[in-house]
Amino acid sequence: MNSYRKELWFNVPNRRQLLNITSEVEACLRESGIQEGLLLCNAMHITSSVFINDNESGLHHDFEIWLEKLAPEKPHTQYRHNGYEDNADAHLKRTIMGREVVVAVSEGKLDFGPWEQIFYGEFDGKRRKRVLVKIIGE
Repeated sequence: MNSYRKELWFNVPNRRQLLNITSEVEACLRESGIQEGLLLCNAMHITSSVFINDNESGLHHDFEIWLEKLAPEKPHTQYRHNGYEDNADAHLKRTIMGREVVVAVSEGKLDFGPWEQIFYGEFDGKRRKRVLVKIIGE
């Protein structure tokens, strides 16, 4: 069994943004040389997310509207967490969107269903954050 680990770093200039990171993750898989196994991709910060969905701008807009209804950023005073920081909504949004994805690796490729892509969701941006890619297999 072989193992591969790499950190991907992102510095999103906005407070919230969705980034398609599929190509970066596929590059990690090629670099690993693993042909059969499992790939874990997870956000290493509690105000960001990694998830799988469709790369469709209307859907991304819908996520933004839906998440803001569920956990609105303002007023900051609505959250007990907001004292030193003002990012309680980002913690909640991350919980909703998830921490990580696991994707099967088959014949050296990510074994996706139709339209599936990997996304990094940033909910408290404007600083450098990382995503871990861990691949195990042969």
